[in-house]
Amino acid sequence: MPVRRRAAVVAVGAVPLLLAGPAAVPALAHGSMAGPVSRVSQCYAEGPENPRSAACGAAVAAGGTQALYDWNGVRIGDANGLHRALIPDGKLCSANNDEFKGLDLPRADWPATSVHSGAYTFRYRVTAPHKGTFTVYVTRPGYDPSKPLAWAGLDLGHPVATAVDPVARGGYYTFSGVLPQRSGKQLLYAVWQRSDSPEAFYSCSDVTFGGSGSGAANRGATRGPVPAPSASAPSERQIEAGAGRSTVGHHGHGGHAAGTPATAAADTTSADRPSAAGAAHHLAETGSSGSAPYLTLGGAAALALGAAALFASVRRRATGGGRRGR
Repeated sequence: MPVRRRAAVVAVGAVPLLLAGPAAVPALAHGSMAGPVSRVSQCYAEGPENPRSAACGAAVAAGGTQALYDWNGVRIGDANGLHRALIPDGKLCSANNDEFKGLDLPRADWPATSVHSGAYTFRYRVTAPHKGTFTVYVTRPGYDPSKPLAWAGLDLGHPVATAVDPVARGGYYTFSGVLPQRSGKQLLYAVWQRSDSPEAFYSCSDVTFGGSGSGAANRGATRGPVPAPSASAPSERQIEAGAGRSTVGHHGHGGHAAGTPATAAADTTSADRPSAAGAAHHLAETGSSGSAPYLTLGGAAALALGAAALFASVRRRATGGGRRGR
């Protein structure tokens, strides 16, 4: 094959790589409840290699340490509002993901945040923002933490908080809710359903009703009867230190609003609401997001420049060789 033709083949051969770009883009939208802190975030804060609490130690024994380094990745890529259909009873905290099965362990000693009935400000730690709906449910009276959590154990008809497209500031989504009258150990189940993708994120936060004052509840203080170790979210230093061990994306602090407009206006707050995934299905399967096209364009430009440089180099060598041969 002539030299010029070979160079052209190399340049053309780069085209499939440009088209395949989105499949290699990591997921950008990740997070977990920070106030009240989720089980996975609490255990990560304790230290994945040597957690302090017995419950987090049991979670590591059941599922390994990687689940804690992946604290912001308890997700289903193609959920699209079908949460109950995709997550069986007893696996709500892991979202039916075997990597996080340790979070489903039924036990009464999970570290808990002290709360009180009434107004509450929720804080959701996000490592990349996206538009969507946050819905938080609370367990029904009579909840027994020593038994597997089932959908019927949540008060699905009365969410304690619903927030559509809150703006992320300083690495957190912040939104308000109202906690009902409860006593003792309970659990808050949060669902973040993206509206620019079928992807959804899930978290379980253990709480103990009996705290006093909104400040105590929002700071996770331990006033009142708390039959479990007090909970605390990981610090920014801990999050940054463990980012290199994570298999999911940590893209900054989520301090800006999502740049991609929502493509679905339908309400997906209900845990029972079905909807069709449609053309967005493949987006969630690869973990891509609305920013994927920009990343793909950047990779395409780099490959195109490389191919052009290679073509020019081969052409110069071919021209120079021809002159020497005359």
